[in-house]
Amino acid sequence: VQLQAFGGGLVQAGGSLRLSCAASGRSFSRHSIGWFRQAPGKGREFVAAIRWRGGQAVYADSVKGRFTMSRDNAKNTVHLQMNSLKPEDTAVYYCAADPGDYTRIVSGWNYWGQGTQVTVSS
Repeated sequence: VQLQAFGGGLVQAGGSLRLSCAASGRSFSRHSIGWFRQAPGKGREFVAAIRWRGGQAVYADSVKGRFTMSRDNAKNTVHLQMNSLKPEDTAVYYCAADPGDYTRIVSGWNYWGQGTQVTVSS
């Protein structure tokens, strides 16, 4: 599975952005998909994920209620709608895929996209 994240940009605090992750590969629907982010000088952290079996997405506490993740298996695409953005959301956002169940641990994901920059100004 190859992944490409896009949709990042510069937005003021309180604004919204929609990230997308396009995947290639016929087995996309059988991969869990996750979003992670990495702020300058910090480690990569879990943001959200959806299991390959479907069901509701799970979120980090820091984004719960503000971010919404969805997937469209017919289009091999996942989205991350980010509302009420805060300066602390500034980071490079990565999408990841794995044929297994989701995990909040970075090392648990097999495939990674190249990342897209999100900058939230105060």
